[in-house]
Amino acid sequence: MTKIKNDLFLRALKGETLERPPVWMMRQAGRYLPEFIAIREKYDFFTRCRTPELASEITVQPIRRYGMDAAILFSDILVIPQAMNIEVEMKPGVGPWLPNPIRSQKDVDNVIVPDVTVELGCVMEAIKATKELLNDDIPLIGFAGSPWTILCYCVQGQGSKNFDKAKEFCFTQPIAAHTLLQKITDTTIAYLKEKVKSGVNAVQIFDSWGGMLSPTDYDEFSWKYINQIIEALKDDAPVIAFGKGCWFALEKMSNSNASALGVDWTVSPKVARELTGNKITLQGNFDPVRLLSPPKVIKKMVHQMIDEFGKDKYIVNLGHGILPHVPLDNAKAFIDAVKEYNQ
Repeated sequence: MTKIKNDLFLRALKGETLERPPVWMMRQAGRYLPEFIAIREKYDFFTRCRTPELASEITVQPIRRYGMDAAILFSDILVIPQAMNIEVEMKPGVGPWLPNPIRSQKDVDNVIVPDVTVELGCVMEAIKATKELLNDDIPLIGFAGSPWTILCYCVQGQGSKNFDKAKEFCFTQPIAAHTLLQKITDTTIAYLKEKVKSGVNAVQIFDSWGGMLSPTDYDEFSWKYINQIIEALKDDAPVIAFGKGCWFALEKMSNSNASALGVDWTVSPKVARELTGNKITLQGNFDPVRLLSPPKVIKKMVHQMIDEFGKDKYIVNLGHGILPHVPLDNAKAFIDAVKEYNQ
């Protein structure tokens, strides 16, 4: 692999001592950028995900504008269930919509573990196209949803405040639930391995709905599958595990082979460091809504956040994805604050 010119992000994942921490933003490729909105007006959501030249263009848009230290491939976590023979639509005003949610063992039996090179080949092409555009200036991150988070959509059939149907399925039909989780895990491992072969420099697992589970249920229905993915990928590329609302699992997660853990804004830097024994790189945890504060306030808060986490073993990020209505100057203030950081 060719040398990446700005390798701050990769060095932070290794826990090296750096002049400043790297910075990128979850969902940085997307809905707050006018150049993204222009593309969105012409092509529907999954067309953008499946067309390599569109996905690669969207991936590099924020880099051209702000110069983050890492790019994250524009895609969606729900391309995995689509490849597994589960119909997923993106409904305007609703978000993800699955017309035939999984509710029984019979439904689970119809779910396939696909050949990812065939079913998700377009994603691999998008990675290659993006690598050309990035020209080894910065690393590229590939990602997948956690098996639990994917199950949530597959069973619930859409987004939810509590994913009650998904939890009910796990608690009343645990054998079917674990069979489905394992199928998703196997597909995800193959998918992420193929992404690394195609050129991504690191991968992130998004457990967006992990915080819906109690600590005991989290171990059973989420963490053990995330950990399988980490174990399968650890020799191929650095793995970042991000569980939203999962601060209760940080100690356990820090004893895994993950290279970094994402944290959201519900845990303080001090507590996150204490729970993880300061032995693993942490990523986060600026509240995305705080990007609506004035730029001056954002910069001050970002510097304070870096001081609290410490500049080493740390990647500056939001605690979840950037919101669609964040002013461009505020996003810029967030990135610039990190680049201007001097202890």
